[in-house]
Amino acid sequence: MASPHPFESAKDYEIRLTSKLIKDSYPASANVHFVQIDRLDPPKKDMIKYLAAEREGLKTPPIPRVFYAYYYTNDLEFNKALVNVTAGHIITKQQQPQGTVGPFLPDDMMEWEEHCNNHPIVIEEIKKLKLPSNYTVRNDPWIYATDDPNEKRPLVQFFMYVLAGNGHTESNHYSLPLKFSPVFEAFTKKFVRMDYLPGGFDATTVPTGPWQEVQCCEYHPDLNGEVVPRDVKPLLISQPEGPSFTVQGNLVKWQGWEFRVSSTSREGFAVYDGYFKGRQVFYRVSLSEMTVPYGDPRAPYHRKQAFDLGDCGFGVNGNRLALGCDCLGVIKYMDGHGIHANGEPFVIPNTICMHEQDDGLLYKHVNYRTGNATVARRRIFIVQTIATVANYEYIINLKFVSDGSIDIEARATGILSTMPIDENVKVPWGTIVAPNCMAAYHQHILSFRIDPAVDGHKNTVVFDDTKKLPKDKELNPYGIGFVSDRKFVEKPGYVEQSPFTNRSYKIINENVINPISKTPVGYKISMPARQMLLADDTSFNTRRAKFATQQVWVTKYHDNELFAAGEFTNQSQKDTGLAEWSVRDENVRNDDCVVWATLGFTHIPRVEDFPVMPVEIHNIMLTPFNFFDKNPALDIPQANNNFNKSILVESKEEGGCCKTKI
Repeated sequence: MASPHPFESAKDYEIRLTSKLIKDSYPASANVHFVQIDRLDPPKKDMIKYLAAEREGLKTPPIPRVFYAYYYTNDLEFNKALVNVTAGHIITKQQQPQGTVGPFLPDDMMEWEEHCNNHPIVIEEIKKLKLPSNYTVRNDPWIYATDDPNEKRPLVQFFMYVLAGNGHTESNHYSLPLKFSPVFEAFTKKFVRMDYLPGGFDATTVPTGPWQEVQCCEYHPDLNGEVVPRDVKPLLISQPEGPSFTVQGNLVKWQGWEFRVSSTSREGFAVYDGYFKGRQVFYRVSLSEMTVPYGDPRAPYHRKQAFDLGDCGFGVNGNRLALGCDCLGVIKYMDGHGIHANGEPFVIPNTICMHEQDDGLLYKHVNYRTGNATVARRRIFIVQTIATVANYEYIINLKFVSDGSIDIEARATGILSTMPIDENVKVPWGTIVAPNCMAAYHQHILSFRIDPAVDGHKNTVVFDDTKKLPKDKELNPYGIGFVSDRKFVEKPGYVEQSPFTNRSYKIINENVINPISKTPVGYKISMPARQMLLADDTSFNTRRAKFATQQVWVTKYHDNELFAAGEFTNQSQKDTGLAEWSVRDENVRNDDCVVWATLGFTHIPRVEDFPVMPVEIHNIMLTPFNFFDKNPALDIPQANNNFNKSILVESKEEGGCCKTKI
């Protein structure tokens, strides 16, 4: 069997071989319990040679496929192994230091959820509620986070809710939160303690008593009470001559773009080796990490800080995307994969969708003398995945644009994480969104890792501020001049925001000069200045997520440094990613550098966000900046209705009911 391309997604037989080799290396009594297995990126220096040979049609050098595996032995001993699946042998396996907690397996979370509800101590607590006979209790297992430097056990905190007695599986239990919260030891399932949740302004708690029934705020169309839906006519997207893209294996070609897409357990997907019109733009782009800290200061909510990629994984929680729902038009799907605790892989069908769509005007000019218009429409190619992480959904779109730019987009939807609130109580760190139901203020802070290759792998990050030119009799006599002031990033670190100097960040290649502008070719990173992490500098929230304190970071490339907060985030006590990589004494100018763009949004919930939240959208743009010698989209055909076939709908007053013209 031919070896897959080094950038192709993990294959089921490779996962099976990885798990078999590891299990065979232990006695049966070790009880090997896997939590994640996936492909490791090859060393970049080897891949550069491979990709160069591939583009030139030469024989490619052999690149072994190496897999990593995270697993437990003897219940609570956490291990990491590297396996060369090409050669069929274990490279290394190592027990991790005590207190290191791996990502939680979705299967385990489901099992723990059931175990919690059926535990005798929890059952006794539920009895105290005196629920109506047709009402039951649901729970959400939550990452325990950190508040004790001496706590080394892997723990799970369960938040409890009432499931309304309507018999419907989709009833919104998040509308009916309860005031007790069991804590269990992961894997052993040992009961640790019962936390009680405050319902007032301070951290005071009361013992569980009879539940006071309130109306559930429902989102499902069977239950939400919206009996007369809006009159929405079908809006059909068709490509009668077929799509303008091709996908061969994981190689995508569309409108001058070429790149490879690979599904991953942790990131959802990564995009590799991007070229536009034959010129290299990037080596690798992916979502690296996301932290979601909550602002409710009352215990135990101070521990609500999820790292959705490192703690559980975007890919393994990816949705099975459906035609006509998640993606419209002519769609190409890619599957994801997950594992069971025994190391057996399974397929997550259609977890990545790819398609193109119209995106409005790309450019237009009307010659006012002649009335003639020159106009082209903007088209984008979207690589999308959606992950459901308990209550929230995150939609990650990488949009390739026909002018050579890339739009990195994150959309948040789903259901707010809720807390109980007593009647007639308001708190300054949350919004009451339903009866006795509060949604705390929180932040979503996402780090996107951009490994650039702007006309090659030696790049430089600069930031330009727009400043007034001092008034001068000779140079600026009228006092209206302004200039761009450029600074170079020489060493690893971050760049401060400065929206009032119009600060812009660029990735340039100092070795390639644009023949028109006489300046280095580059790509501009555009994103609005946003509020970063609000937690105190001394808090565990900040110590664990240093990446979330600044918008733009630059580091020198090193293999296997992919995750902004470090490899293991579950119950971590410090950031072992950018916090360490950004203080090394290394050169990043005119070198192989990596840019980490932090997209943050502080979410102050509104009533309209409940019972299900309309998408909140945030974007980062990568745009050619003096990269080409003119607008690279001039070869796009001019827009006209013979091609686009739009239809004019006339009103009744203009001559009959719904007459149409083409």
